[in-house]
Amino acid sequence: MTEAVSGPAIILVRPQLSENIGTAARAMLNNGLTDLRLVAPRPDWLSDRAIAAASGADRVVLGARIFDTTAEAVADLNRVWATTARNRFMVKPVDTPKSAALAMRALDADGQKFGVMFGPERTGLENDDVALADTVVTVPLNPDYSSLNLAQCVLLVAYEWYQAAAPTLPERHMTKGAEPPATKEKLQHFFDHLERELDECGFLRIPDKRPVMVRNIRNLFQRAHLTGQEVQTLHGIVHELVTYRHRKGKSHNSED
Repeated sequence: MTEAVSGPAIILVRPQLSENIGTAARAMLNNGLTDLRLVAPRPDWLSDRAIAAASGADRVVLGARIFDTTAEAVADLNRVWATTARNRFMVKPVDTPKSAALAMRALDADGQKFGVMFGPERTGLENDDVALADTVVTVPLNPDYSSLNLAQCVLLVAYEWYQAAAPTLPERHMTKGAEPPATKEKLQHFFDHLERELDECGFLRIPDKRPVMVRNIRNLFQRAHLTGQEVQTLHGIVHELVTYRHRKGKSHNSED
């Protein structure tokens, strides 16, 4: 068997049916992909039905990595796409599978790690999942009937990746030798730091608005494709602002 090529991690978030995991694995291996990640699958996900549906792609199913949360599943990736057919009212770039594949090939040439998230069969990805992504992938289909099952969606994305094996790569945002974008884990640490201080200073004080505000702030930084060094700089900025606020508060108290 031909050795699988590098490519996107396929991340199935809270998949509901074990046979759909098997058919998604089959679609992956058809196109040379083997990095399957499952977020909070059901306890019986590795059933005989999953193996049978994989139809020979057993090694993809058996090699799947399991994660408790979507954030953990994407932590080591530099760039993430989220598949969705619905308007999420978030400011994010939108790709088709074809344009996403071209962008992925450019990232692959730079040695970066990337992946595509797919949501549960019935509901799709939640907004908090989509907020972890840099870009949305939408499949342009018949507007009167655009329903796809999970394996079909995985196949479309994986097929475009495979067909883009020797494309004219799109213009890259980084010069040769530049640091790649920070991993999602590093971004998550920064988000935790920033949101903790925003809670402390009262910026996120309205409970009903907090989830949307947090997602909007995260999306703002996701679009910037920050490097690891830039994330460290932002950590330093937040730290210095907090330190200054505390010094200023002590100064006012001493004057009183």
